[in-house]
Amino acid sequence: MTDQNAYQAADWNGQSGEYWAANQARLDAMFAVFGQAAIEAAAPATGERVLDVGCGAGASSLALAARVGAGGHVLGVDISEPLIGRARALAPQDTPAQFQVADASSTELPEGAFDILFSRFGVMFFDDPTAAFANMHRALKPGGRVAFVCWRGVAENDWVRLPMGAIKGIVPPTAPHNPEAPGPFSFGDRGRVTRILTEAGFTDIAIAPFDASIPFGEGATRDAAIDDAVKMVLEGGPLSRVLADQPDDIRARAWASVRAAFAGLPGERSVMIDGAAWIVMARNLSVSSD
Repeated sequence: MTDQNAYQAADWNGQSGEYWAANQARLDAMFAVFGQAAIEAAAPATGERVLDVGCGAGASSLALAARVGAGGHVLGVDISEPLIGRARALAPQDTPAQFQVADASSTELPEGAFDILFSRFGVMFFDDPTAAFANMHRALKPGGRVAFVCWRGVAENDWVRLPMGAIKGIVPPTAPHNPEAPGPFSFGDRGRVTRILTEAGFTDIAIAPFDASIPFGEGATRDAAIDDAVKMVLEGGPLSRVLADQPDDIRARAWASVRAAFAGLPGERSVMIDGAAWIVMARNLSVSSD
């Protein structure tokens, strides 16, 4: 296991996995519109078999299962034991979805078993994405299709750009981040995504922008919603890592600055923040689309 893969496995079975499992309902609500757009692009049909990569707590897998019906099958895989545990707890007994703790980049998947390779924000964390997609490519049937949603760059995503900008001058600057390093925004470059999929054996690649507002936080009043939104970004995601080792006074100043930035955004029971993603589609190279 590479250092980067080891880090991802430790993080998603530790801090990140526990955070997502604890906040599953609100996080799924925040990203539901993006997942639904990817499902519509995938267009799963009754009886089809779907591999859901980085399935998290299973919301996308269960939505896919509703589309393929009892005659179909959805296998949701994720490296996070806390999230797979949550997915299994939430799954109805009669669902055609199953969940497995596995790394889709290296796990031996059944060859030619799936009609669709799907992911909602689960494919940006591989240390070697080309090799990972080549492994998943083998699991697709001839002519099988890919549909996933991934984030565009940080500069286009206000849910990260805004709070990170708010703490400039409060927290010492960190070293420049490699935009291709595994992480939420590593697929921000459309050309890079195209190269990865092409080298992994896919064809008919189509990448389209998809933008939507994300409901951050929740509360009975606007002030409560803003406070909850600030709490969420300080406890999870990139900002939490930047502030992890900072003293209490710096964290307090950062809280106040992020809150002021969020207070300028619309929303009553949530803070509405712009999100920018790609909807990516492709096919198994062994059979061209008509």
